[in-house]
Amino acid sequence: MGLILNKEQIKDVIPHRDNMLLIDEAEIVDELHSKGKLHIKGDEWFLQGHFPGNPIVPGVILCEAMAQTSSVIIMEKSRVSTPFFASIKNARFKEKVLPGNTFESECTLIRNKGVFYFIESKGFVNGKLCVSAEFSFALIERV
Repeated sequence: MGLILNKEQIKDVIPHRDNMLLIDEAEIVDELHSKGKLHIKGDEWFLQGHFPGNPIVPGVILCEAMAQTSSVIIMEKSRVSTPFFASIKNARFKEKVLPGNTFESECTLIRNKGVFYFIESKGFVNGKLCVSAEFSFALIERV
């Protein structure tokens, strides 16, 4: 596949907007894999209080960016349904993500059972592992 989506195209896939759309670019590698990028400029809302004088991207933001990247794997279903977090397991934070970094995530669809999708995700800066986690989502049809 190798389909690359910009921020506007990502909005066609997931419902996140404004400050909560965290990925700048996503790539659908194939039917089981996606990649995403988040460029940390330094003026983001989540850095203003985390931590003053020593800004570090919060782990929950990194998990959300990986989850948004995960959603593009199931792009066709996400167009008519909303992916809701069902679980986050085994989240491990190895390295800090800082202003000026580009956070790159790699996601793999492990399995699907009904409306539930199970994803493994890893996040990197300059090829160095910063975070890993397992996610599950429930796809709920929009009304």
